[in-house]
Amino acid sequence: MERRNAIVTGGLRGLGRAMALGLAREGCRVLAVGHIETDVAEIERDVTGMAFANRLHALVADLRRAQECDRVVAAAEARLGGIDILVNNAGLTFTYIDPARYRRPTMQRFWEVSDDIVENVIATNYIAADRLAPGMLQRGWGRIVNVTTKLDTMNRAGTHPYGASKAALEMATEVWAKETEGTGLTINIVNPGAGANTPGMAEEMREMSREGRAARLVEPDEMVPPLLYVVSREADRVNGWRFDANLWDPSLPPQEAARRAGRPAGFEMHPALG
Repeated sequence: MERRNAIVTGGLRGLGRAMALGLAREGCRVLAVGHIETDVAEIERDVTGMAFANRLHALVADLRRAQECDRVVAAAEARLGGIDILVNNAGLTFTYIDPARYRRPTMQRFWEVSDDIVENVIATNYIAADRLAPGMLQRGWGRIVNVTTKLDTMNRAGTHPYGASKAALEMATEVWAKETEGTGLTINIVNPGAGANTPGMAEEMREMSREGRAARLVEPDEMVPPLLYVVSREADRVNGWRFDANLWDPSLPPQEAARRAGRPAGFEMHPALG
């Protein structure tokens, strides 16, 4: 892979950490952004002595705030020399929204979620991506990669406001891709395609997956092969697509794996009843 500069939000743990390390391993200079201070020391310790350690930079930022998003962009300019790749992976999940989700007798309804939680989830999961994206057109080549979720997580009862925030990012991907067509900047989605084995996954869901009562959880490293494809020159004409890691076959050539695993980003409305 050509040497590029990348920001990975939510890049200090879980899916984001795997993607940040995967990009750095392939030669990219990476700014991994997270919101938990102790994660910085952990990732720096884990990469000590690795050949790519000097290409990975960690930063703590609160992406709910506009000025913090500006600080992330400024840090990327100062430490890396600009931004070629932006991976919008940061997300507040159900362990934040409803920690007792699997222990409560009834599901949490949207009117039971506090205003603070709704605002924080929408700001982190969607608005931060919108704030970080402007300015990437100036380099004449770039990649924005958004991480959304499964449709049945977006629209299933009891998933508010997480599902709504990811649905917004899904539709933004489709719109942004249309608006950047022919500019050298592409906008695509890389998703787990199922629940992911990350710190944000509830232990109850891990147990159900282990026992076969729920689908297999996707491992963070499974995100890396589709990510490396969409940020490569091989994908210069891939714009407005969605790739789910659980459908990606890393044994195939990347273009073939992409052909089998990809579909257009966004949604199709059901036809009106006759």
